[in-house]
Amino acid sequence: MAVDTSQVKSESATGTSADREQPSSVPRSSNGVPSQGVHIDEATEKRLVRKLDRRLVVLAFLCYLAAFLDRSNIGNAKTAGMDTDLGIDDGAYQWLLTIFYIPYILFEWLALMWKIVPPHLWAFATVFVWGLASILQAAAYNWSGLMACRWFLATAEAGFGPGMPYLFSFYYNRRELGVRCGVFLSAAPLATTFAGALAYGITQGSYSIASWRLLFIIEGIPPLILAFVVYFMLPDSTDNAKFLTEEEKAVARARALRTTGHGEMGTSKGTQLGRIDWSDAFGAFKTPQVWVQALMYFSCNVAFASLPVFLPTILTGMGFTSVNAQGLTAPPYFLAFLVCIFSTWLGDYTQQRGLLITALSLIGCLGYVLLATCKTVAVRYAGVFLAASGVFPAIANILSWLLTNQRSDTKRGIGIATMNIIGQCGPLLGTRVFPTSAEPYYVPGMSICAAFMFFNAILAFGLRTYFARMNHKWDGQAATVRPEGPAWTEDGKTLSEEAEHMPAAGGSGGGAAAAPDAGWENSSDWRYAL
Repeated sequence: MAVDTSQVKSESATGTSADREQPSSVPRSSNGVPSQGVHIDEATEKRLVRKLDRRLVVLAFLCYLAAFLDRSNIGNAKTAGMDTDLGIDDGAYQWLLTIFYIPYILFEWLALMWKIVPPHLWAFATVFVWGLASILQAAAYNWSGLMACRWFLATAEAGFGPGMPYLFSFYYNRRELGVRCGVFLSAAPLATTFAGALAYGITQGSYSIASWRLLFIIEGIPPLILAFVVYFMLPDSTDNAKFLTEEEKAVARARALRTTGHGEMGTSKGTQLGRIDWSDAFGAFKTPQVWVQALMYFSCNVAFASLPVFLPTILTGMGFTSVNAQGLTAPPYFLAFLVCIFSTWLGDYTQQRGLLITALSLIGCLGYVLLATCKTVAVRYAGVFLAASGVFPAIANILSWLLTNQRSDTKRGIGIATMNIIGQCGPLLGTRVFPTSAEPYYVPGMSICAAFMFFNAILAFGLRTYFARMNHKWDGQAATVRPEGPAWTEDGKTLSEEAEHMPAAGGSGGGAAAAPDAGWENSSDWRYAL
């Protein structure tokens, strides 16, 4: 047996720290996190993580790939003649883009449903609805019909994508979470790569129906299939995951106890669904990172939302034909796909995500500056590569940075919901700063995107500075107390002073926060991830 389960509860009392130096005598798990006496077989732990990756991350990646295809193919459909066939002018097209983000903002709180509803049921409902809405766009014969389809498409996607990194946080520790979020978010640039290539092939053919209608049908079928796949294959927790052995489940329980004080990895505890700890929920709003990272997400989303839907039009304005413009969207996004995975892995490895986001934001800013100021086709096309490889990876790192800097699952859920509600207002601006009157260079839109990416770099560096100062303050406090002294909270108070706001070791309610079984998140070892 890989884990001595009789000792797990007591030996996990002191918690672990993923990003602080520990004495060499402290046992470590395979991911480098001090195990504090919990005897975990490294080979079993690696096997557990690989199985979770194959089931949880791969399914999430495929669903988000389909979601982003269905979200952004409106730009490819326009280039393929949708606006001409339906008599849609520039103002009406702008509203087709904007309408998607209104329900996305209104229903971002649905990210918390991953904790309340069994994930396999919630995933099935959201994926099936957006697949159906996507296909129905092909049957639209006027602007109003398209608007209705995109409303329901956005509502369903709002319940899926924004909450998936939150679901990951129930299964992975802070040295594992970033790259999983990166793989998940990398589906966005990869989907855009496929969208360009798929549209390129469709627009060269001759069909009995308009090519843009066929595009909606083809890209709407995969989510309908995936809805049934996730229903049968997505786990609700490690304890009810049939693909894990008893030994692997025991390792999962040890990992969960070590970090959170809960004995199960997942959103449900046995037969009991997760609950929201309202004291933690209100406490999350008092942490500055919730608001700063929401502004960061807003800034990135101004550029993130506009680039996929307008890039074919931008490339057409460079002098390329419609067909070639569709094909040329693929290379920049494939580079962004690779950078997204590499940068999140690097963030996990170095635990320096703030500096990484700053650098990525400046790269994206430079790309938009080139697009706004240069008229040479080669230079502008190079700017597209820089913009794509800066914006998408920055967002992936922001999401994992938020999740690793909140101290309970409820706070992480509130943080994700708040980030998305504020952040998804960015596309309302981003999708409306590229009017046809600004063709062919779209200088106002490019300048606005460049400014927001630079602003994002300032926010990231400033927040990292704040985290470093707080860590230094806590190190000083820890040095002035005895080893058996009190644990400190984010506000500089002892856990005994804040006990009513901390989750109990065995559930999501308050009380007993300073108990020895509260897990690493509630111990004095916890520090911000920089």
